[in-house]
Amino acid sequence: MSLIAKGARIHPMAVVEDGATIGEGVTVGPFCYVGAKVVLHDNVVLFTNAVVTGRTTIGQGTKIFPMAVVGGDPQSVHHGGEETTLTVGDNCTIREGVTMNTGTAEFGGQTIVGNNNLFLANSHVAHDCRVGDNVIMSNNVMLAGHVVIEDRAILGGGCAVHQFTRVGRHAFIGGLSAVSYDVIPYGMLNGNPGVLGGLNVVGMTRAGVERAVIHRVRRAFKAIFEGEGSIRDNAASIRGEYADCKEAMQILDFIAADSDRALSSPNRGQKG
Repeated sequence: MSLIAKGARIHPMAVVEDGATIGEGVTVGPFCYVGAKVVLHDNVVLFTNAVVTGRTTIGQGTKIFPMAVVGGDPQSVHHGGEETTLTVGDNCTIREGVTMNTGTAEFGGQTIVGNNNLFLANSHVAHDCRVGDNVIMSNNVMLAGHVVIEDRAILGGGCAVHQFTRVGRHAFIGGLSAVSYDVIPYGMLNGNPGVLGGLNVVGMTRAGVERAVIHRVRRAFKAIFEGEGSIRDNAASIRGEYADCKEAMQILDFIAADSDRALSSPNRGQKG
């Protein structure tokens, strides 16, 4: 039995399967499809021809535009039909043709998308991805499986992110870039193959990072990527010097964390 709030507005030409949960103020437009295991929290809007399927939860205030398919099965040859999940946070905008898949049982079965994110037309979030808050994915951005995108990262149109890759907070990925290796927080990557070109100073400034702090993080960046040792050894050697700088420590902690991928660097062939 569906649980449909009295204040929900469901067009008579929409299909809402028995079992769905529909919150107050939800709008479901004509020719939309809502699956039996879907939860739409308050004030979600589904524009005409939007599809929400699978065991999918959509946070309050999120808007899903025409021809988006949210909650489809993972596009993985290893998926055996297990029931897995997709969770999308509050106040996201999911534009035309966007696709988001549920997780795979082998890796925990969860795809998780945070709050206040903007997914432009035809972008894709694959199985088992983790997308933080306030992320912007421009048109045709492609996330492969198991990708992690941290808060406030911006991905330019048509870029592709390799499976298991991490993109740090406040990073900027240029349009049409190929992201094969992890991108540090505040990093700026462009090209195919992607090359780390420096720091996203514009993004840092917009985020309110003081000029003196930006200069300090630049010095840390230079020590990490231009020092005589490996990237990880260089990063470890300067931790004490930058212990009082939050932004630098975010970069150093990112580098120190376990990862399935090497690190993007200013030298294309260099791996961490």
